[in-house]
Parts: sequence; structure tokens; C-alpha cells
Amino acid sequence: MAAKKITFSVFTKPWKMPLPDLARFISGLGFDGIELPIRPGFQVEPQNVAIGLPAAARLLADFGLKITSIAGPTDEATLAACAESKIPIVRVGAPIGPEGYLASVARLQEKYDVLVPLLDKYGVTVGIQNHFADYVCNAMGLRHLVAQYDPRHVAAIWDAAHNALCGEEPEFAIDIVWSHLCLVNLKNAFWRRVTGPEAEVVEWRPYWTSGRQGLASWPRVAAELKKRGYAGAICLTAEYSDERAVNRLIAEDLAFAKSLFA
Repeated sequence: MAAKKITFSVFTKPWKMPLPDLARFISGLGFDGIELPIRPGFQVEPQNVAIGLPAAARLLADFGLKITSIAGPTDEATLAACAESKIPIVRVGAPIGPEGYLASVARLQEKYDVLVPLLDKYGVTVGIQNHFADYVCNAMGLRHLVAQYDPRHVAAIWDAAHNALCGEEPEFAIDIVWSHLCLVNLKNAFWRRVTGPEAEVVEWRPYWTSGRQGLASWPRVAAELKKRGYAGAICLTAEYSDERAVNRLIAEDLAFAKSLFA
């Protein structure tokens, strides 16, 4: 029963087309909603969020789409626009600065402490996403970061691909963040060697691939979420190293993800 309530959204960063064209395209793919970037050069820019975001929500609704989350700033104007548009989540990362990991976490929590009254006022959640490299990167890091907060205010966005790049088993990761889980990101990647065998020091970088091909087992993720009765949104983030194939790959990945939650 709970699995039927899952909705599928897509991060629309790859497509900078006019909003009506974007809405028509995403609706045609079969998504229920989108995560909209509120960034310079995109359909809604930060300086126009008070007018642009509610207008975008209305236009997308005409195509049967909801804005399930945004990726953008956490200032009061943005939170107010989210509340007006009935957008529940603002997605952000948790960067680790030169001061070190623990000091960075303390700095981030000070920022969240200041935000909590505004989040409570507008009924919006800040979702913190794990990210490999110089960020809070895994589920245990997310829990350490957000456990002290009411999940209505500060919650976890668990990204299966970044989690897999860090070597964490998906069942354990979901268990770790479950109390604060507000959104699940599905994409996939594997580590690819970018130096030859003769290099003195090897270098590896993530290669962003389709849902069937990377380190993150989407079937295991889906099985664990279904077992626990997850009923939120699944956001496919449309990140592929082969950017020329994004339209084909996102259509294939949506079909794969839907089959796993059917």
C-alpha cells in the first residue's frame, strides 16, 4: 500500500529550456514532479524567487506536475515562496571547509539553528544531501549532522550513488537516516581510473552512469524502502557523464525505477 504513494521527480538542471517547454517535456517522460534549481541562468533565478517560483508552480500544475523540492538558497524570501507554492523541501549540501570536519559540522549546525524559526514559520524543510569528496558524504555523517533537529525543520536527503561511492551498504544507510529521511535521490556511478598503469600515483574519478550500471544497487534500495513503507518522493537527478545521452538515459532510468517500486 505505502509503495503506491511514492512519486517520481527529476532534477531539471540539464534542461535550461523555457518553462512551458520544460513542463511539456518532463510531463511527457512520465514524471510526477520536478526538483527545480533556483540558480542564475535557470527558469527561476534567486532574485526573482518571490514572483517566479509561485508562477512556475502554477504553470507546472497545468501539466500535472508538482515541484516536490528545490535546490537553492535558504533565505527568507525563498522559504516564503516555497510556502506559497506548497513546496516542502529545499535541498542543500553540507560542505566541509578548511577548518576540518568537526568544526565544519559545528558551523553548519549554527546555521541551521538560526534557520529553524523561519522553517517553522513557513512549514518548509531544509534537506541535507550527502555528497562524496569535501562534503558530509555518507549516512552516518548525515545522522550526526541532523539528529538533534526536528525532521520537520532539518532532515536528510539520502543519495544512493554518493553513498555507494563511499562504500556504505544501502540497507544500513537507510536504517541510519530513517528517522530524518525526507527525500531519496536515485542516480548511479562507479569509480573510473583516469591515469594510465604507468602513473606513479593513480587517480580515480566518478563516472556517472545509468541506474542499472553503477555501484548503487537500485533493486536493493527499492526493496529496503518498500519494506519500511517509504511513501515520499524519489528524485532521479539526471546526472550522466555522457551528457549527450541525458534524454535517453533519464527515460530508461525512470522506467527502471518504476518497475522496482511497482
